[in-house]
Amino acid sequence: MTIRFGTDGWRAVISDDFTFANVRKVAQAIADKTLADNRDRGPRIGEQGSPATSQFPIPNPQSPLSLVVGFDTRFLSDRYAQAVAEVLAGNGICVWLAQADAPTPIVSYAIVDKRAAGGVMITASHNPPRYNGIKLKAAYGGSASPQDAAEIEQRIHENDTDGQPARSISLDEGVAQGLVHYFDPFPAYEKHLRGLVDFDTIRRAGLSVAVDAMYGAGRVYLKKLLEDAGCFVTELRGELNPGFGGAHPEPIARHLQPLFAEMAKGNHRLGLATDGDADRIGAVDPDGRFIDPHCIMALLLEHLVRSRGLRGSVVKTVSTTQMLNRLADHYGLPIHETPVGFNHISDLMMSDSVLLGGEESGGISMQGHIPEGDGVLMGLLLAELVAKQGKTLSCLLHELMEQPHVGHFFYGRNDQTVTPFEKSALVAGLMQRLPVELVGIPLRHSSDRDGVKYILDDNSWLLIRPSGTEPVLRIYAEAHSDHQVQGLLHAGGALAKGVLAAMGRQP
Repeated sequence: MTIRFGTDGWRAVISDDFTFANVRKVAQAIADKTLADNRDRGPRIGEQGSPATSQFPIPNPQSPLSLVVGFDTRFLSDRYAQAVAEVLAGNGICVWLAQADAPTPIVSYAIVDKRAAGGVMITASHNPPRYNGIKLKAAYGGSASPQDAAEIEQRIHENDTDGQPARSISLDEGVAQGLVHYFDPFPAYEKHLRGLVDFDTIRRAGLSVAVDAMYGAGRVYLKKLLEDAGCFVTELRGELNPGFGGAHPEPIARHLQPLFAEMAKGNHRLGLATDGDADRIGAVDPDGRFIDPHCIMALLLEHLVRSRGLRGSVVKTVSTTQMLNRLADHYGLPIHETPVGFNHISDLMMSDSVLLGGEESGGISMQGHIPEGDGVLMGLLLAELVAKQGKTLSCLLHELMEQPHVGHFFYGRNDQTVTPFEKSALVAGLMQRLPVELVGIPLRHSSDRDGVKYILDDNSWLLIRPSGTEPVLRIYAEAHSDHQVQGLLHAGGALAKGVLAAMGRQP
């Protein structure tokens, strides 16, 4: 098989393509690149050089070359992590191996804390239970660049062509030689978070919070941090269940029925949910409303500017709410729009003073943190917001949308399973068939930076783009009423169907 890295790593079906043999191939390629970068004294895995080195320290040249390896709760993730550690150690690279499953952002912060050359996280994030994957992490704690991922792919191909097997030693031998070190990444992360979150404000409020870990790696961690901040916490789906109970560990409304049921009891001020590796966040209000990441980002941006007095630029992906544009314009903050994938946000966080950066899927980070989506941190910030204002998220959101500089926005997304096709051909076909209007509103302009985005005269928009990790065509829309959103989604489906039919493909 050909191993390909998408917007955030390589993912494949367990025992089909995601096998121990293929994991070892990837680990050997990572070892080869890490060693080559170290010999050349150039940027190490994913490191982009000079930007923000004081905030994200580069590996210590006097310490042994090391990588951090972590894993989530998926089937065999711990064993795959051990296989990666055995290969890295077999190449003479020191390994900091997490002693238990942990969220991606906690493992990523350990890279910075240990001043390692990078890291490997065994996870398929929010994907269905049959998948597992590998995320490459850079020395600054964020995702490795697409260029580095491409080099890993090339090295895998070269090793296969040359018949070079992965070099490895047993885990026990690695420990005995001082090459493999088991460690707990949580204490350093917890200390760091206390500089980003106002624990005292949360403690004074005495909040009752329901946390849905969705059987993922956020289990225990978010609950413990909230309890340390004085909250009364009920954790749902916090036990180890590698099959995720047959559910899809993505914190969107249709997968959060246990959290909705718990919130309906009327015992909690806030409901929080994290995905399979806890780098994404979702929320549910006491009135049963799902607070999606668009609304979460808008609320947190308002909170950081007005309550904290912070300033900086705002970074959002192409599929993220216009509320951020309107808030940034109101407060005089620079705003940047990137393609989908947190690595693009990470790039800007390394080179600019970013106050808040995030994407519609729920990966969000903030000023002072590593350039990595962090559902645990965002859950704590939402608790701080509710504690500070003494109001529910729904109430705060209503007040925000009533402001003339924001307005009311509604959002929707449809995913269509598709047969394989050339993504560039779809984009070209859509750009050749630009409509004059959609749902009766004139088209202001369009963009093909990532898929095709149609921006209308009233600030509503439609986006059609292929997924970077799944055989899925995603259609997104945001408008000023749910009826308008549904109309845009329908129009997007028709546009995509027409172009795919012309290409000889069927959705």
